[in-house]
Amino acid sequence: MMTESNKENREDLPIGVFDSGVGGLTVVKEIMNQMPNERIVYFGDTARVPYGSKSKDTIVRYSRQIVRFLLEQNVKAIAVACNTASAYAVPEIEAECPVPVIGVIRPGAKTAVEGTKNGRIGVIGTRATISSESYTDYIRQIMPEAKVYGQACPLFVSLVEEGLWEDPVTDEIARRYMASLIDRKIDTLIMGCTHYPLIRKTIGRAVGSDVLLVNPAYETARELRKMLETRSLITKRGYELGSPVPQYRFYVSDMAGQFQRFANSIIKYGILAAEKIDIYKYSAEPL
Repeated sequence: MMTESNKENREDLPIGVFDSGVGGLTVVKEIMNQMPNERIVYFGDTARVPYGSKSKDTIVRYSRQIVRFLLEQNVKAIAVACNTASAYAVPEIEAECPVPVIGVIRPGAKTAVEGTKNGRIGVIGTRATISSESYTDYIRQIMPEAKVYGQACPLFVSLVEEGLWEDPVTDEIARRYMASLIDRKIDTLIMGCTHYPLIRKTIGRAVGSDVLLVNPAYETARELRKMLETRSLITKRGYELGSPVPQYRFYVSDMAGQFQRFANSIIKYGILAAEKIDIYKYSAEPL
C-alpha cells in the first residue's frame, strides 16, 4: 500500500497494468509511447489464462488478487488491460480501490461512437466479453440509436500466442469470424481483446478498408494520460538512468521465460527479466 514516506511524490510512483496473460502488453506499449517518462509495473496472469471462458465471480476474484499485488508495489493508478476483466471486474475494483482505475472498454466504446458514420458498430472479443454486452451498454449510453453487433473470436488468442500473426490459417479464421459482421454492414469494428491489435492487418483484410478499426489499447493509454493529468499524477521528471529500480517491471504467475520471449516480440525496448510470483497468496476478498 502507499506509505506516508511517498505520498508527497505520488506522481513519481509507477502505473500498474494487468492482463490475463500477454495481450495487455499492447496497452503497455501504448503507455510507453505516449508517456515515456512513466514507470510501469505489469502483471500477466499466465497461470490462469484465458479469462474469456471463466465466470464473472472467478474473474472478479482473480482481479482482486492482482490489484492487491499491484497496490503492494505502490502504484499510483491501475489500468485493467484485459477486456474480460474490464467487463466483469472494473465496477467492483473502482468502488474498492484506493487509487484510480481505468479499463479498456469505455475508451474503446467512446472512440467507436465518434468514428461511426452509419451507427452500425461491430465488436469482437472473447466469449465472456461479448456475453457481458459491456461495449453495447457503453455505446448506447452515448449513442442510444446505435446498432451493436458482437462476435466472439475465441481462436484468435491462441493464434496470436502461437505467433501466427501472418499465416493463412489466421486469415481463414478471420474471414469466417468477420462474415456475419460484414453482412450487418458495420462501418466500425472494435478489437475488443488486447491480443487483437497484433493481428490488425489480418482483421483489416477480412473486413475491408472501408471499416474503421478501433484499438482500445491506444485509446486506453490516451484516456489514462488524461486521467493522470486531471489528478496531477503525471510525473514531472524523466526516468533516471542508473536508478536501482527499473523503469519497467514485469511479473507473471507462471512461464516467465516464455512470457519474456513473447514480450520482446511486441515491445522493442527489451525486457530483461520477468519475475514469477505466487499470486495465490493474495486475498481474493473485497479490497
